[in-house]
Amino acid sequence: MNKNILIVLCLILFSSCTKDVTSRVNVYSNDFEQGDLKGITGGILTTYNNSKVLGQYNNGGFELSLTDLPKHDLVEVTFDLYIHDSWDGNQNNDNIDGPDIWKLILDGKEYINTTFSNNTCGVGMNCSPQSYPNDYPNFNNNPKTGAFKINLPTVCHTVGKTTLYRIKKRISHSKSSILIKCMDKLVQTNTNDPLCDESWSIDNINVKAIGL
Repeated sequence: MNKNILIVLCLILFSSCTKDVTSRVNVYSNDFEQGDLKGITGGILTTYNNSKVLGQYNNGGFELSLTDLPKHDLVEVTFDLYIHDSWDGNQNNDNIDGPDIWKLILDGKEYINTTFSNNTCGVGMNCSPQSYPNDYPNFNNNPKTGAFKINLPTVCHTVGKTTLYRIKKRISHSKSSILIKCMDKLVQTNTNDPLCDESWSIDNINVKAIGL
């Protein structure tokens, strides 16, 4: 086949499979500074780094229920995720201090099932890897891979500090309602205060309904 004809055919096929965005509606936005927990089940508000956040959580989480969404084809969920203190990533030391798993579930389906590690990883040091930005248990990435900011203040532990991740997930969705759930499964059996040892919180949640 002539090379030019082949290129034209490829362009036609590509354009036929590509849809333009026709609408983008922000259906939910919350920085929690006003203490608004409407639509949230399991909501806890605390102050971290001079800002109100949703959290902290340890072996817990919350649900955000949104209804009356406009007609759409996609939903985009974004938020700031703070990983506080001594998360141990993929480590499984006889289930004493890991793995430390975090999940994002939309309408009952897992879209993120991963681990985070706040370990220090220097030359010659043995550091616990994490799965993020991939899913657990199939990946071993360096601690803090994919982070937006590192070495933020701890909550109450002296190990690990806090790492900030900017989470963004876009899914095919057309129903008039959506249930967003964030939860964890943290393991730290050798402490009397697990919440102080490792926890997480969320800020700046935005949900957009996108039409194509």
